[in-house]
Amino acid sequence: MFAVFSFTSVVDLLIALQEDGYMGGFMAFYTKEGEPYLRTAHGVFICYWDGIVHYLLYLAMAGAIRKRKRYRNLGLYWLGSFVMSILVFLPGNILGKYNSEIRPSFFLTIPYLLVPCWAGLRVFNQTQAPSCCTPNMVEEEQRKGLLQRPVDLALITYLIFAAFFTLFRGLVVLDCPMDACFVYIYQYEPYLRDPVAYPKVQMLVNMFYVLPFYGLAIYALIFPGCSWLPDWTLVFAGAIGQAQFSHMGASMHLRTPFTYRVPEDAWASFFVCNLLYALGPHLLAYRCLWSPAFFLRPLPGPPAHHEKQH
Repeated sequence: MFAVFSFTSVVDLLIALQEDGYMGGFMAFYTKEGEPYLRTAHGVFICYWDGIVHYLLYLAMAGAIRKRKRYRNLGLYWLGSFVMSILVFLPGNILGKYNSEIRPSFFLTIPYLLVPCWAGLRVFNQTQAPSCCTPNMVEEEQRKGLLQRPVDLALITYLIFAAFFTLFRGLVVLDCPMDACFVYIYQYEPYLRDPVAYPKVQMLVNMFYVLPFYGLAIYALIFPGCSWLPDWTLVFAGAIGQAQFSHMGASMHLRTPFTYRVPEDAWASFFVCNLLYALGPHLLAYRCLWSPAFFLRPLPGPPAHHEKQH
């Protein structure tokens, strides 16, 4: 499966390079007659992500399978990234201005919906790598309060701000009448008004899926023993990485009409906010993998030995 998907990644990279003028005519027929929505700014950047990041993940996972090594963490990151691109791209094609140009080739995406489900189950069913944490280490780490874990406190603070930012941008694309929403969509991210619909779908996916995850992650960083968090941080890190790469790139790409591009005087704030939004989930995933003792279920300790007193 990874070999087949590697081939499609190379095709996507060729499409992106062609649409940006780095090579000519090689995939022109397909993008014109097969999937014209790949010629949008969003389409170009998901092709770049698929042709570079997904391609490297496929090679790494195929190499790990060949050497009989674990690839669970790579698979979870890929799963999140792949599902996010599909969740935004397919509805965007149907709802956006290219809905009248959907061709029969659109139904080729059906395997793209089924295969990740199968692959995701395979990845999740793999056994986790054995933990090097002893029962004493787990007990000691889980006994610490939040103030004794400054990294977790900083991550919770970040997640609270990221949750508000996610909710705010969701309200913006839902045409919230607040003055702050009006100012934001016209002065900072006018790309959210683009009729291609991808940015609107992206913000709604973030609001309905990423926002609840942030709430659950805050809970798991406060209360010990939430063993599900390390896996799901990898899934959401991949999802948000792909989403932010496509969103930031399309917001400034020449294929996006000038009126919907990020204004030059807002570049710095736009770039910083969106880069932090992409970076935070990766830091959370790194924290969970680097020191997982707080998230492990309490392990049974060795039986206590009592000495006889004479």
